[in-house]
Parts: sequence; structure tokens; C-alpha cells
Amino acid sequence: MTLKPPPLPSAPKPALPDPRVTAWRADLAAKELQGTVDAPRYVAGTPAQVAWPLVPLRRNPVAAAGLDTELLFGELVSVYDVAEGWSWVQAERDRYVGYVPSAALQAPTATATHTVSALGTFVYPVADIKAPPLTMLSIGALIAITETQERFSRLATGGFVINRHIVELARPARDFVEIAERFIGTPYLWGGRSRLGLDCSALVQLSMQAAGALVPRDTDMQERAIGHRVSVPRNFDGIERGDLVFWKGHVGIMLDGVMMVHANAHHMAVAAETLHDAATRIAKIGSSITSVKRVTAVATVRALI
Repeated sequence: MTLKPPPLPSAPKPALPDPRVTAWRADLAAKELQGTVDAPRYVAGTPAQVAWPLVPLRRNPVAAAGLDTELLFGELVSVYDVAEGWSWVQAERDRYVGYVPSAALQAPTATATHTVSALGTFVYPVADIKAPPLTMLSIGALIAITETQERFSRLATGGFVINRHIVELARPARDFVEIAERFIGTPYLWGGRSRLGLDCSALVQLSMQAAGALVPRDTDMQERAIGHRVSVPRNFDGIERGDLVFWKGHVGIMLDGVMMVHANAHHMAVAAETLHDAATRIAKIGSSITSVKRVTAVATVRALI
């Protein structure tokens, strides 16, 4: 009797790409993914630009579907499919994928030169603050300036903005923590990404973006990608300004060795409180700190997006 050798273990299946940041559906995928994922057809994305002040991005093409994130005026996307008033897109800034109203997009116009640096600013039809505004733009919106006057700048898309509310893209803020502090009192909104409402990871993303760092959208991606892990004792000794404190599904930004700012559903707003108080309260619902990450040079971060 001849004994058969045991079968060789099969190779583990490769992990599937993250659908949040991969333009891949059951019926199609981005052409750049050909050879990486299986799809019946591969499509080259068509460039487009966000024309509305704020655009909801949803996982499904249904207005009542949950909000995954939001796109800001001037941001660029690749459009892979258009049907029944919805466009399936991938954002250029953080690679997030989802459905947006097709009416919110336009062909790319002039290349952005500036970004909105105030939490929000109005666009006026003429260079006069007494004129009824055309619209409002949130911090992080991308704009192209064609003329700069003493107090106003003219947008390539039409209208004027106050000079003090914008900054050249080449001149990022020095301190992302100071940007985060400006949001204190802003309402909490799951999936929100503007001064009208935002969630914890959007607070991190928008603040770091203002300081010149493009970071991922969601907390789990941020925890993997941003900074380096530091060991912190239970009394939190050694915490520094700018450290990011992570729980599963949550993140806060340290203001100093004691206070933390975070968008949270307890206050339903961006709030500042002691890390001890936040950690104690969150522990009562069964969640503990998973890591503390330190970023030594924000402007050099280009994290896994």
C-alpha cells in the first residue's frame, strides 16, 4: 500500500481591494485596475470638477442612501459611469469612490490656484460685501483666481471672494491643530466634510489638508497611514500637541498634553475636552484607545491614498 503525501496547502487568496477607494463594481472597473481585479469591462475615467459648493457622495445611487462623505467645490473626480441622474466617481484628493448627482459636476475649467482658508466664505456677484451673495464655499474648496484687487479676488468661474478668506495652494497653514480648533462648535454630521457639519475623521482630514497634507478619509485608513505609533502610559503622560488618538471608528487631535478636540456624537459637535474624560466615557461603551500616532512633519505626509 502506497501512502499518498498530504496535499500541499493552497496559497491564500489575495485580499480584495478596499471598495471605498477602488473604482471597482461587479459590472465594471477603472481601466487602470485591469490585471488587478476581474470585471466584465474596464473604463477609462472622464475628468470632471465639482460645480456645487458641497456635494454628497453616497454608496448607492439613491438620495436616501447614507452619506459616505462630501466633495467640495472645485475638487476633481474621474467619472466611470453615468445613469439616471447619478455619476459613479472617484475623487482625486482622497480616492474615495461613490455616487454623486450628475448635475453637481462640470467639465474641468481653469486649474485651481487657491483654496478657501476661512471656515467659510461668500461668493459675491460684484466686489461689494453688501451685494447679495451668489453662494458660500467651505474651507478646503478649490478655486481659480484670475484677478486680485485690494480687497477682493475674481474667480474664473465668476464672482468675487474676500482676499482674507483664501490662500495660495503653495502656502499651506503651519499648524493643523490651530485649524482644527477653529471648528469647535461645528455640528457633528456622519459623513460630513464641511463647516456646516463634519465627523471625526473629516476634522483630521480637513485640518491636515489645510496644512498641506493629503490624508485618507476614514479613521481606520488614517490610523494605518498617518504618523508613527508612540507608547503612552495609562496616565497619558508624554502626550503632545498634534498627537492623534484613535479608537475603533473614532479619532481626536490633542491640543496639548491634556486637552483634545474631536467631532463626536456625544456633544453632537466639535468639542474640546480632556483626553481623560473622553477616554473614560468612551470606555463605558466598550471601546478603548487603539493607538496614539505622532506626526512630526505634517507637510510631508502623503499617506496611502
